Amino acid sequence: MKLYFSETSPYARKVRMVAHEKGLTGQIELVPQNPMQSDAVLTSANPLAKIPVLMRDDGPPVFDSAVICEYLNGLAPEPDLYGAKGDPIAVKTRTALADGIMDASFSLVMERKRDAAAQSDVWAQRWGDAIARSVDAADRDIASFEGVITVDAIGLGAALGYLDFRLGDLDWRTGRPSLSAWYAVFSQRLGMATTAPPAG
Repeated sequence: MKLYFSETSPYARKVRMVAHEKGLTGQIELVPQNPMQSDAVLTSANPLAKIPVLMRDDGPPVFDSAVICEYLNGLAPEPDLYGAKGDPIAVKTRTALADGIMDASFSLVMERKRDAAAQSDVWAQRWGDAIARSVDAADRDIASFEGVITVDAIGLGAALGYLDFRLGDLDWRTGRPSLSAWYAVFSQRLGMATTAPPAG
């Protein structure tokens, strides 16, 4: 299998962490792609020109990080990254929260890259508020992310890592002691350490 990815993408990082937790890293070749360049290799695999994309050996490409994660989870019975806590729908709902943090964060990063005169304060505020509410919710519900590792915790780790990487000024740790403590421990997992975005 090949994974089209970017080292700076939180979505690709989540997939790489799932592969690590499932013991599949040795079966996946990492192929760097820049989605902003709409390379023909990427667009032929995913018409949306988005990463990550998993190129399977025995089937068509799989894209969207949520779909790739579920596919990888099905390749090996253990550990079960969805049902191990007894309620796969709750796990998927918390995963949606983590993905939403990534979505809002990425949108805010892209907005800030626009020319100053073209930037929308309204949309920047909306995305910033969504991030703040979501990390507040994760802080209140941190017990649900603890214990056996499931995809919701992996997604949350990737999302918070992206906030540190691209939006440090939002200072997500302030006022969220439970989430901060959880992340300090979770960041030490090998899957987090080996998929960290490049410094600088």
